[in-house]
Amino acid sequence: MAESTIITGQFVRISQTPASLGERMLALIIDYFLLFIYVVGFSVMMARSGIHASSGFTFFFLFAVIYLPVLFYSLLCEVFNRGQSFGKRLLNIRVVKADGSTPSLSSYLLRWLLFPIDLPITGGLGVLVILLTKNHQRLGDLAAGTMVIKEKNYRKIQVSLDEYDYLTKGYRPVYPVATDLSLEQINVINKTLASGNKDRARRVKLLAEKIRSLLSIKQTEGNDEKFLQTLLRDYQYYALEEI
Repeated sequence: MAESTIITGQFVRISQTPASLGERMLALIIDYFLLFIYVVGFSVMMARSGIHASSGFTFFFLFAVIYLPVLFYSLLCEVFNRGQSFGKRLLNIRVVKADGSTPSLSSYLLRWLLFPIDLPITGGLGVLVILLTKNHQRLGDLAAGTMVIKEKNYRKIQVSLDEYDYLTKGYRPVYPVATDLSLEQINVINKTLASGNKDRARRVKLLAEKIRSLLSIKQTEGNDEKFLQTLLRDYQYYALEEI
């Protein structure tokens, strides 16, 4: 299973594995089975109690107790259970933002509103989209900026967010222009410095020259490698300052 690797605004690397179509469908089947048991069980209980939807009040009561929870089931579960329905919880998968953060209420709501287009109305268009997208996202996910990932990776994200707090303790940035770098450029710098290739020194030198030209930096401290490392720390420092 391919991993989705992101560099967050705090310069924390997140590697998360998208849930497969099979896992998502199985979670959905479990959810539907639980809802079926709920509706049938409640209906049998009402029938044995001699309660029928013969009056307006009774009909409203049945609608509020049975049909509304079923209609809003996935939305309520994801909002109040941090992106997990019961089916997702059993399969150890979870809804998160594409950058690894927790979705907002509007994101959950948008996913829920577009679900009928993904499955019932279009006859399963969302399944095709899941198969064709890199992070296995349905239309609702693409619109809301969310994805469904394996739970074990989500826990790693939460643990790793505090790894760089030491930078805020007395650190003084050297290159304020580091804030002009994009996440993709930061990722390239990090990969180059972490590379073990034989031509690493040449690649570091070329990248340092390109970055100096891009940011209009005329004077730098230390060698090319130290310059790039300082840029990374400065970028991280300013990103942490914005939290």
